[in-house]
This record gives sequence, structure tokens and C-alpha cells, in this order.
Amino acid sequence: MDAHEGSDPDRIGTATAERRGELLRRLRDDLGSSRFHVAALESLWGAEAAAALHRGQRVPARRVLDARRAEHAASADLATLAELFVLGLPVPRAELERALPTVGVDGAIELGLVGSAGTASGDDVGGADAAARDIRALLDLRPYAFTDALGSGQWWIVSDLGELALGHALGEHHVLGVGGASSTLSGLMIPDAAASVLDLGTGCGIQAMHASRFADRIVATDISERALAIARMNMELNGIEGVEFRLGSLFEPVAGERFDRVVSNPPFVITPRREGVPEYDYRDGGMVGDGIVEAVVTGVGEHLEPGGVAQLLGNWEYRARDDAFDRVAGWVERSGLDHWIVEREVQHVTEYAETWIRDGGTRPGERFDALYDAWLDDFADRGVRQVGFGYVLLRRPEASDAPRLARLERLHGPLGGDGSTLGSHLSECLVAHDAQALLDDVELARTRLVVAPDVTEERHHWPGDENPTAMLLRQGGGFGRAITLDTGLAALVGACDGDLEIGQIIAAIAHLLEVDAAALTAELLPAVRTLVDDGMLRFAE
Repeated sequence: MDAHEGSDPDRIGTATAERRGELLRRLRDDLGSSRFHVAALESLWGAEAAAALHRGQRVPARRVLDARRAEHAASADLATLAELFVLGLPVPRAELERALPTVGVDGAIELGLVGSAGTASGDDVGGADAAARDIRALLDLRPYAFTDALGSGQWWIVSDLGELALGHALGEHHVLGVGGASSTLSGLMIPDAAASVLDLGTGCGIQAMHASRFADRIVATDISERALAIARMNMELNGIEGVEFRLGSLFEPVAGERFDRVVSNPPFVITPRREGVPEYDYRDGGMVGDGIVEAVVTGVGEHLEPGGVAQLLGNWEYRARDDAFDRVAGWVERSGLDHWIVEREVQHVTEYAETWIRDGGTRPGERFDALYDAWLDDFADRGVRQVGFGYVLLRRPEASDAPRLARLERLHGPLGGDGSTLGSHLSECLVAHDAQALLDDVELARTRLVVAPDVTEERHHWPGDENPTAMLLRQGGGFGRAITLDTGLAALVGACDGDLEIGQIIAAIAHLLEVDAAALTAELLPAVRTLVDDGMLRFAE
């Protein structure tokens, strides 16, 4: 059973809205005073315990925290909070009172964060022994650190208790905290200033929180009342304003409205529509196959302002011998939007099924096998052999004569960096694409370009050979692209320092190589456009 099952699953705590705001401000002060931050925790329990936690094992971290609490060291309060909220273990009420002196244990109970370990529901029923009773977490609360185009920051994130704290599989109404997909999408988010942003399917609210760093107004929607309650709690806990919460499915809560930006981590996991298969709110959109991604792609255009951009993550099915990109291209064609879709990974259906069965907390055994059969039967019904995962960027053209964007590509290798500032790279690439697309070849040849500062050239030689056998242009940031160079393109890129026009450089190369300048121009200009689109060459102006 979930911690919130057996009661109203959408009700969190007993505090009124006004009282909740005051208690969360007090909690924020206490968490800061206890240094309940990512760096402090990593320093407290060390690399080995952190690695064990990543593997789902809390014993090494617990041993470190117990020792710190027993020593009554300066880090004792931090250890208490970490043991309670991160490891999901009960702590003595007196120790939690010391760690939360401003909000107090009673205030944390009002917020629905904690309850008495000795009662089934977690409610503190009072009495003479209430002060001696251990306290357990009812919600997960942990620090979160990030770096984006605007700098570094840190928040605290509330979500439902995870599998480690619960000791069993997640409930179907579980509200997820910050996971790998959430971090990926927040890194992809274009950070340019926006008047309005829609966070479609907000979950715990993390994308709306990131959007608050550059947007004036945010609307966050979800089909789960509990998710909206937790998201609202996260905004108040971190002092974030300007976010409006609305309940409903897909675009129903924003009918007739348009936004400068739409961001969505939709529940895109492909789940069998079969009896006995759990349907988790945070990952299952309730549609067959990849229908939820198709619905977002084809429907989001009505909710974008001219020039507006939508960004989301998604899965798509490879059916029979068909290429999944053919189906995805059909979706974007129906939407009428510009698009840039990057496939990052492909999984065989067996691997995909195993991944998501384990994600729900089911372990190998009879139940696991039954779910495995359900997944494979569902895929077989549609002839699905593989599932792709990737990034989707859609843009509504500003005008009928605006430059159009149509990119579908597979980039399965590592990114150029950690992905945290990929949104800035996407923004720069969109601007560069529009600039070069407005130029004909004659105009492009008159421009001056420079090599992006993260781009390097690699030359590979056979031992003893003077001439390279292979030349690569490698991108250090962005998508970490590696472009094979021929002699002409290598010479052109090497000369792009902003002094000479592209046409002048090509003419000099043609003379040096003793080839026709017009033919070389026709060969190199398309490559120049691609390098500009990819952010490897930039306009000097």
C-alpha cells in the first residue's frame, strides 16, 4: 500500500492554504540552517555510500548517518534529516525537533511530511507516549542541485516515497520526484526569456520550477490532483511565484490558450492495456502504443504563439519492417509545425519491457513473468520489434515566409557535455539555422564565419605517413557531433577566423588544389550550412 492509500490520496496534510504557506517558509529556514543540500550530503556520507544508494542500497549511508547522530556532531541535524527523508528510516522525535526547530515536528505533521512510526496511518494521535514515539516520513523530501544557462541553483523537492522507503512496489498514483528523464528535459529547455510557459503534465512541478527562472507566467497542468498538490507544495517551499495550477488531461485545461513555450515530460511509457498490468499516473498516458506522444505532437500547435516552441520527450514504436521515423514524420506533417527530432536510444522490446517492469518495483518471479508476457503480447499485436526514445522540438512558424526547419536525426552517442546546458545550444542553433536559411548561396559566400570555441580537429595518420588517413571535426559541447572532413572542407574550416569571406576562402582552396572554384563552391556551401545549423561554425557578425 502507498503511504497515502487508505485515506484521501489527494489530501496532503491538514494545514489550511494560509497555514501551509507559513509552515513551508519555516521549513525552508530549517532546511537551510541544517545545510540540507546535495554537496553537504555527498560530503557527509562519502562516495562509496553514495554509489550504494544509486544501486538502491542504503545500509552504508545509514551506518555513516547513525554514527554522526550518535556523536552529536555539528552534522547531526543534517544526518537526522537525511536518514528520515532520503533513506526513509524512522528517527527519534527529539532528534527531529532539534533538526527542525522553527517548523517543529507538529508543523511537519500538519504539512503531511511526517507521522508517528507507531501508527498505521502515520497520524500522531497524541497521548503521553507521543513525544517518545519515533517519527517516519510520509513524503520524500530531498535537496536538488542544478546548473543552467543562468547559473547554479539548489532547491528542495517533495514527492511520494520511493520504493526503497516503502519496502515494496510503487502505487499506481505515485508522484515521482526528479528522475533521469526530468533532468534530461530540464537541460533541454530553451532558457530564453518567455512571457508564458505551459508545463503539460507537471508531476512534482520540476519543469515549472526551471521555467520560473526565465518565464513571467507559467501554467502547470496534470491529470492527478495529488501531483498538483505536491507541485504547489514545491513552489511554496522554494519561494517560487507566478505558477498557476490546473487539473485535466492533455490540453483540456488550456483550451483556446496559446503560450510562448510548451514543455512536457508526458507519460510516454508504452504500457499494455491488459487486466492486471498496473497503470502508473507518472508514466502511463492511458493510450495504446505511442499514442500519447502522437497526441501531444499533433495537438500542441494550437497552443503555441507564432514563433513559439514546444519541447518534450517521447517513445516511438518500430513496427514490422517500418522505420519509426516515417510515422513520426507523419505526426509532424499533420501538426504543420517546424520540427527537430533527435532519437537518442533504441531498445529491443524485451529490454524495454524489463526496464519498465523493474521501474514499478516488480522483481523477478511469477508476477514479473506474467507482466513480461503481457508486454510482449501487446507488442506482438502491433508487430513492434523496437522502441525509440528521443527529444522532440516543435516550433510554430512566425509567418508564412519564415525559414522552415525539418530535422529528424539519430544521435545515439554520448553528448558533448553533461546535458545541463543543451537548451542554450538548441537556442543558438535555431537562430543560426534561420539566419543561414534566409541567405541564398551568393549571400552566404559573402559572409564571414568563425569556428565555435568547443570545436576541435582530429587527424589520424598511419605510422610514417605524412598525409592523414582520416580527419574529424569534433564538437566538445552540444550533441558531441563528429564530422568526417575531406581536404577541401578541412581547409575551409581551418581558415574560418572571421577575416575572410567564405567565397574568398573557397577560391583560395580551389587555386591551391587546382580544381574548379564553382564546382568546389557547390560542393562546400551545403556542408557550411550544415555546420552552421549544428553550431560548429558561427557567423562572425
